[in-house]
Amino acid sequence: MRLVAVSTALLVTLAACAQEPAPPAPVPLAPAESDSAEGASTESAAPAPEPAETEPPRRGKLRFKEIAKLEKPVAFAVREGDDRLYVAEQTGRLRTSDGDVVIDLSGEVSGGNEQGLLGVAFHPSGRWVYLDWTDARGDTHVTEWAFDGSRATARRDVLTQDQPYANHNGGQLAFGPDGYLYIALGDGGSAGDPQGNGQKLTTLLGKILRIDPRGGRPYQVPEDNPFVGKQGAKPEIWAYGLRNPWRFGFDRDTGDLWIGDVGQNAWEEVDHQPAGSRGGENYGWNAREGKSRYRGAKGRDMVDPVITYSLDEGGNCSVIAGYVYRGAKIPWLRGRFLYGDFCAGWIKAARADEPADAAEVGKVEQLSSFGQGHDGELYALSLQGPLYRIEPA
Repeated sequence: MRLVAVSTALLVTLAACAQEPAPPAPVPLAPAESDSAEGASTESAAPAPEPAETEPPRRGKLRFKEIAKLEKPVAFAVREGDDRLYVAEQTGRLRTSDGDVVIDLSGEVSGGNEQGLLGVAFHPSGRWVYLDWTDARGDTHVTEWAFDGSRATARRDVLTQDQPYANHNGGQLAFGPDGYLYIALGDGGSAGDPQGNGQKLTTLLGKILRIDPRGGRPYQVPEDNPFVGKQGAKPEIWAYGLRNPWRFGFDRDTGDLWIGDVGQNAWEEVDHQPAGSRGGENYGWNAREGKSRYRGAKGRDMVDPVITYSLDEGGNCSVIAGYVYRGAKIPWLRGRFLYGDFCAGWIKAARADEPADAAEVGKVEQLSSFGQGHDGELYALSLQGPLYRIEPA
């Protein structure tokens, strides 16, 4: 992401360097005509009343309740069978929300604005934990530990990627509904994607990858990945044409994938991949920024973003993608996708079935990420330190 003129910022150089509708009310049955011995009335029966329209709960505001204070929190995860919340600090530690340190990479991570410990995910079984981080040279590692709930052991690198520049490292990790690990990698950095990595299928940079980290050593590529067996294409690639997909998330009800891709200097965007996709989407960078042609570059079969907003207004700088709310505590928010901006601090809720229908619902200074609990309730992280639980205002 891009953090502008903030000394504690995570990503200073990114630019330069629905609610589910309530079920309809049941239609009352019209009264049956009388068949009494007295004979039926010759007057016509009164028409059945029209069913009252059921109005969805009105869109409201949200409250952000601080539940923990950490050091530059940037990523969030939960573990099967475990009530604790796990937070990755950019400075290198994976901690629980009550302060316990699970893994400490603080002596190994690089310390650039867009470097450090950037992502965390637990295997669906809860038996392994994965961290995305950059080493002292600035290169990306996706590393696995066996985890029994108290100790992390048997460390091994699953995937590594050389980084030509210090920015645009991506960093998000998540297991999809299919049980595979999805990994976000930026385009390699600098400005404008000088190596053209976003549109190249010969590199992992500028992509979202899909692998099975437990299927082989170091990992196995799923046979149904879109570029398996295609000459000149990396088989790990699931989607491409991305500049810096800092955060993405799956809809726990539908399986849809929502991707926040940080823009260059004109547009921020959110991309959407429906659950039925077989992968292979080209989201446009660096042939396009948002929906606009970029510097005459070329791309093919590009998929339009579902949300764009300008960098020329309101202090916007870096989109932070969240989740479609599927919890129970905020009825009006159900079926709405939450996203925000790091510099401007606003958070908006957009209808998942009509993403252009968005409204501001709160603010978090230096918003760095969102999190989702086992129950579908959502959390927000600030690079300033707070971990917030999102509640009805």
